[in-house]
Amino acid sequence: MKHDTHHRHHKKSLPALRGGVLALLAAALFGISTPLVQHMGQGLGAFSTAALLYAGAASMGAVLRQPVEREAALRLADVPRLAWMALFGAAIGPVALAWGLQHTSGTSASLMLALEALFTAALARWCYGEVMDRRVWTAMGLLLAGGLVLVVNRGLNGAAALAASDATAGMAGLLGLLAVLAATAAWGVDNTLSRALAERDPGQVVLGKSLLGVAATTALAVAAGEPLPHWTAALALLAIGGCGYGLSLRLYLLAQRAFGAARTGSVFAFAPFIGALLAIAMGDRSLSPGTAVGGGLMLAGILLHLAERHAHAHEHQPLDHEHAHRHDDGHHDHIHTPMPVGEHSHPHRHTPIRHSHAHVPDAHHVHTH
Repeated sequence: MKHDTHHRHHKKSLPALRGGVLALLAAALFGISTPLVQHMGQGLGAFSTAALLYAGAASMGAVLRQPVEREAALRLADVPRLAWMALFGAAIGPVALAWGLQHTSGTSASLMLALEALFTAALARWCYGEVMDRRVWTAMGLLLAGGLVLVVNRGLNGAAALAASDATAGMAGLLGLLAVLAATAAWGVDNTLSRALAERDPGQVVLGKSLLGVAATTALAVAAGEPLPHWTAALALLAIGGCGYGLSLRLYLLAQRAFGAARTGSVFAFAPFIGALLAIAMGDRSLSPGTAVGGGLMLAGILLHLAERHAHAHEHQPLDHEHAHRHDDGHHDHIHTPMPVGEHSHPHRHTPIRHSHAHVPDAHHVHTH
């Protein structure tokens, strides 16, 4: 067995930084999309809105596809998982969100989406056994606490407003928030399912999932007799879907590849705060000290994630798989003739090795502690 306790390629002191930044970018794109969907989807059916969003995502996925020499292609065996992802992530999730956005404020909906991280982290821990030390639990706790502060703050503001309005409007708003909660649960399941496809070409995953979602929601929109959207609203929702759902999902999958499902879901919890700020900028006047406190807690959690450094001596067992990789990362030392430059993909075998370096729960570090 090879021994290498000071591998020359393991000089990165913050291995979680790449995954954290990717998850943060994904969160920003998705967070911005929520109030925009509410604004542009007014008067449209929930199924039509979801279909347009994922049609835009499918277009982005088609553009972002990589050749098989760069990224591992989807396989026939991946189709069932992709179908479940489409059901939860491209049908139930966006339809519930679209309906909820029509019955509650953009700020309330954006803040409620913070709870997606809770579902994702719990499922990732249960399904994949991802290791989370005290620092990670603290970071996740801060993010969750921040999200809950935002939700409770918004709920208190809503209760005060309800006292001066009618009960019917208040009940509709509550049902809208519950629909958004259902969307977060659906996306938590989707996030957990997608972890197993994180090593595949993200463009292909986005394209496949989105096309299945478009087919399902379009059929439901036709069956429900929903009105056709105006071309301006349709184009806007296509663009929002391309960036907020397509490009965001690609970045999310890359973040999962870099540092696991639980951490990605946790950092992604910052999306609601970004969406809430945009909703306020667009006229939803609900900025309060509670919003600042919640946002501050979430920022602290993200900084803890980005600074994570988990290192110890560990062993890698023999492993055969296919994914995009480099030969300067300390884990891929197989021989090519000629040696490729940069990232490339092909089936390869990892031989046993023992070494010590900072790492996160990516595809090569699934050992127990």
